[in-house]
Amino acid sequence: MSERTTGLRETVRERYAAAATAVTETGTGGGCCAPATSDCCGSTAVEIDASFGSGLYEATDRKALPAQAVAASLGCGNPTAVAELRAGERVLDLGSGGGIDVLLSARRVGPTGWAYGLDMTDEMLSLARANAAKAGAENVEFLKGEIEAIPLPEAAVDVVISNCVVNLSTDKPSVFAETFRVLRLGGRIGITDVVAEDRLTAEERAERGSYTGCIAGALSFGEYRAGLEAAGFTGVELTPTHEVANGMHSAIVRAVKPA
Repeated sequence: MSERTTGLRETVRERYAAAATAVTETGTGGGCCAPATSDCCGSTAVEIDASFGSGLYEATDRKALPAQAVAASLGCGNPTAVAELRAGERVLDLGSGGGIDVLLSARRVGPTGWAYGLDMTDEMLSLARANAAKAGAENVEFLKGEIEAIPLPEAAVDVVISNCVVNLSTDKPSVFAETFRVLRLGGRIGITDVVAEDRLTAEERAERGSYTGCIAGALSFGEYRAGLEAAGFTGVELTPTHEVANGMHSAIVRAVKPA
């Protein structure tokens, strides 16, 4: 791993740790995937905004969860709303943060299902586990690890979700390969992520925002599709939902591991 790659990963880790600490200490958080105009992350409160964070979830879902799980919502979408989760399924959330998507997934798959959360940040894992305890969620487990090397066996889950995290990885081919590996045959992904228009070069993406701000590291639509297909996925769909910077969009990503 190059020095630059290691440095970027550690910077992301530090940003998420700071966001988790802010939520734990003050009940508010600063998101790494905040709007492009934000100097994230930090202790700045995240307001209920229809295009970011907890504002992308239904009010009924927010009210059913611990306040700190809602405050720690740092994403650009609502993957639980696009993954079409069913009772009894096993779900993995990549970059689970404060646990909002894991807790919502656990409710959707019910007592016969299971929801895993994977995060590399100790502070986020502590916050997520505390939120799970407050919610009384018994069908959840939070794992420490990196999304490029998922600590689960092959074919362990039915669905993989993620909320504005893949763009933060410095090794996206490994993320796609590992996601494919842990899915059962016929399993699927339901991801929300920041994706760039194909016209934008890597340099132009970097001009629109930082790596930790979920902008500079974003793939283009074509790159995202090619990466998933190279890993073996079929039925790849990328659907932009709203613009987060000029030529940069929050998008829903769906794909299937062939049966």
